[in-house]
Amino acid sequence: MDDSRHPTVTDPEFYQVIFENEKVRVVEFRDTPGARTRHHHHPDSVLITLSAFHRRMTIGDRVIEVDRAPFEAGWMVEHSHVGENIGDTPAHVIFVEIK
Repeated sequence: MDDSRHPTVTDPEFYQVIFENEKVRVVEFRDTPGARTRHHHHPDSVLITLSAFHRRMTIGDRVIEVDRAPFEAGWMVEHSHVGENIGDTPAHVIFVEIK
Protein backbone atom coordinates (compact mmCIF):
# COMPACT_ATOMS: atom_id res chain seq x y z
CA MET A 1 0.00 0.00 0.00
CA ASP A 2 1.12 3.54 -0.75
CA ASP A 3 1.58 4.97 2.77
CA SER A 4 0.82 8.48 1.48
CA ARG A 5 -2.82 7.35 1.18
CA HIS A 6 -2.97 5.81 4.67
CA PRO A 7 -5.59 7.62 6.80
CA THR A 8 -3.03 8.57 9.47
CA VAL A 9 -1.31 10.62 6.74
CA THR A 10 -4.37 11.99 4.92
CA ASP A 11 -6.39 12.67 8.11
CA PRO A 12 -4.12 12.77 11.18
CA GLU A 13 -6.74 14.77 13.06
CA PHE A 14 -9.01 11.66 12.99
CA TYR A 15 -6.65 8.62 12.80
CA GLN A 16 -3.79 7.65 15.14
CA VAL A 17 -1.59 4.54 15.28
CA ILE A 18 -1.82 3.08 18.79
CA PHE A 19 0.15 -0.15 18.21
CA GLU A 20 2.23 -1.63 15.40
CA ASN A 21 4.45 -4.64 14.80
CA GLU A 22 5.49 -6.70 11.77
CA LYS A 23 2.06 -8.39 11.50
CA VAL A 24 -0.55 -5.70 12.33
CA ARG A 25 -1.09 -1.99 12.76
CA VAL A 26 -3.81 -0.87 15.21
CA VAL A 27 -5.38 2.48 14.36
CA GLU A 28 -7.81 4.49 16.45
CA PHE A 29 -10.38 6.71 14.68
CA ARG A 30 -12.44 9.49 16.24
CA ASP A 31 -14.57 12.19 14.64
CA THR A 32 -17.58 14.38 15.34
CA PRO A 33 -20.87 15.04 13.52
CA GLY A 34 -20.28 16.83 10.22
CA ALA A 35 -16.61 15.76 9.96
CA ARG A 36 -15.44 14.54 6.55
CA THR A 37 -12.24 12.68 5.68
CA ARG A 38 -10.04 13.15 2.65
CA HIS A 39 -9.78 10.30 0.14
CA HIS A 40 -7.73 7.54 1.78
CA HIS A 41 -7.01 3.80 1.66
CA HIS A 42 -7.61 1.01 4.18
CA PRO A 43 -5.92 -2.41 3.92
CA ASP A 44 -7.79 -5.57 4.95
CA SER A 45 -8.76 -4.95 8.57
CA VAL A 46 -10.87 -5.95 11.51
CA LEU A 47 -13.11 -3.01 12.44
CA ILE A 48 -14.27 -2.67 16.05
CA THR A 49 -16.82 0.02 16.89
CA LEU A 50 -16.52 1.62 20.31
CA SER A 51 -19.52 3.91 19.68
CA ALA A 52 -22.56 3.90 17.43
CA PHE A 53 -22.22 5.89 14.21
CA HIS A 54 -24.02 6.87 11.02
CA ARG A 55 -21.68 7.55 8.06
CA ARG A 56 -21.83 8.27 4.36
CA MET A 57 -19.09 6.47 2.44
CA THR A 58 -18.08 7.42 -1.10
CA ILE A 59 -16.26 4.50 -2.72
CA GLY A 60 -15.48 5.32 -6.34
CA ASP A 61 -18.79 6.33 -7.88
CA ARG A 62 -20.87 4.53 -5.21
CA VAL A 63 -22.33 6.33 -2.21
CA ILE A 64 -23.61 4.24 0.70
CA GLU A 65 -24.80 4.98 4.21
CA VAL A 66 -23.56 2.82 7.07
CA ASP A 67 -25.02 2.46 10.56
CA ARG A 68 -23.11 0.61 13.26
CA ALA A 69 -23.93 -0.15 16.87
CA PRO A 70 -21.30 0.10 19.59
CA PHE A 71 -19.09 -2.91 20.30
CA GLU A 72 -19.52 -4.62 16.94
CA ALA A 73 -16.61 -6.33 15.22
CA GLY A 74 -16.37 -7.23 11.56
CA TRP A 75 -14.11 -7.80 8.60
CA MET A 76 -13.41 -4.87 6.27
CA VAL A 77 -11.92 -5.61 2.85
CA GLU A 78 -9.22 -3.40 1.40
CA HIS A 79 -10.67 -0.28 -0.22
CA SER A 80 -10.34 3.47 -0.71
CA HIS A 81 -13.05 5.96 0.22
CA VAL A 82 -14.13 9.31 1.61
CA GLY A 83 -16.16 9.14 4.83
CA GLU A 84 -18.51 11.65 6.41
CA ASN A 85 -20.13 11.56 9.85
CA ILE A 86 -23.79 12.28 9.02
CA GLY A 87 -25.08 11.26 12.43
CA ASP A 88 -25.52 13.30 15.58
CA THR A 89 -22.92 11.50 17.71
CA PRO A 90 -19.12 11.27 17.63
CA ALA A 91 -17.66 8.11 16.09
CA HIS A 92 -14.98 6.02 17.82
CA VAL A 93 -13.54 2.99 16.01
CA ILE A 94 -10.49 0.71 16.23
CA PHE A 95 -9.02 -0.81 13.04
CA VAL A 96 -6.70 -3.82 13.28
CA GLU A 97 -4.94 -3.67 9.91
CA ILE A 98 -3.40 -6.84 8.53
CA LYS A 99 0.04 -6.30 7.00
